[in-house]
Amino acid sequence: MRKHRRKRLAAIIFVLIGISATTGLAIFALRENLNLFYEPARIVSGEAPLSRRIRGGGMVVDGSVIHDQEGLGVAFDLTDYRGSTFTVRYVGILPGLFREGQGILVTGQLGRDGVFVAEEVLAKHDENYMPPELANMETSP
Repeated sequence: MRKHRRKRLAAIIFVLIGISATTGLAIFALRENLNLFYEPARIVSGEAPLSRRIRGGGMVVDGSVIHDQEGLGVAFDLTDYRGSTFTVRYVGILPGLFREGQGILVTGQLGRDGVFVAEEVLAKHDENYMPPELANMETSP
């Protein structure tokens, strides 16, 4: 093999290795930072991954909001009004529009005990808005 062909082959191999490494790192980074939305039925059925950051959503069950005696902790249930309900645990200040019967989105991790530990709670901003992920859920039982 001639010298210029070896250089060209080495350059092509180097470029292919670089592209492969870049693609692999990009896919790894996207998988780590991707938080998919799961409906209550998928969370209750076990389709949602455990101990991985995900988003969940549903309607806050009437009478399910329990505030801690001390601190900012709160627990409440989310439902899709089709028989699937899961418990959310959150420590922090809830959005001003948070209330029972309201559609909300939560971001956090699902524990092995089935309790969703939320890092963030988002409530809809007025009575007419429904997050796209929750649009197919009924607004009342």
